Amino acid sequence: MADNKTNAGQPALEIKGLQAWYGESHVLHGVDMTVQPGEVVTLLGRNGAGRTSTLRAVMGLTGARKGSVKVNGVETIAMPTHRIAHLGLGYCPEERGIFSSLSCEENLLLPPQLKTGEKGMTVEEIYEMFPNLAERRHSQGTRLSGGEQQMLAVARILRTGARLLLLDEISEGLAPVIVQALARMIVALRQKGYTVVMVEQNFHFAAPLADRFYVMEHGRIVERFGAAELGAKMPVLNELLGV
Repeated sequence: MADNKTNAGQPALEIKGLQAWYGESHVLHGVDMTVQPGEVVTLLGRNGAGRTSTLRAVMGLTGARKGSVKVNGVETIAMPTHRIAHLGLGYCPEERGIFSSLSCEENLLLPPQLKTGEKGMTVEEIYEMFPNLAERRHSQGTRLSGGEQQMLAVARILRTGARLLLLDEISEGLAPVIVQALARMIVALRQKGYTVVMVEQNFHFAAPLADRFYVMEHGRIVERFGAAELGAKMPVLNELLGV
């Protein structure tokens, strides 16, 4: 379908005036955000600021939403979630969604390939990036550690051919050695040309990885800046985030 083709020169993700609701609750109040192809962008903010709601609204997983959400130049605001995904988006929610009754490899093979024209990573490429998963390929989902489950949740998306990844709190509650492995993964994905939008509470994990930062408060973007400005913005971030 023509919708699935990447439009050259377009932002990977362009959000304008995005509002979203859960039932009667108005959670996003005019979010504006642009992500260029191949960028790593981090959404910062306190709990309840609207960061996860922004990712969910991009995927059409909130209630009502208004405004504009373009993926590679294609307007998606009226699309159902499955059609948005087929534009090459992969969403990794905080709860991971690993099937406990399936083995690690069965979980990995579960999602179908997206009809994007992009080939997903092979199982071999994924095991090269995540050696832990190769070792645990026959283990049940419930027997994987939290870190292994997080790796599996991301790896499962990489198999589908998605090139724009929405990652929600992937470092939360994990041991430092696993967090370091996830940081190496983000660097490797950027080198392969993936576009990544991360919601992160762990500022020290996100800071060295991101090209640009957006800070949210009360369902709005209140600060935006590039990696080069990070040092100068630290007083503001301390005030907004308590980092």
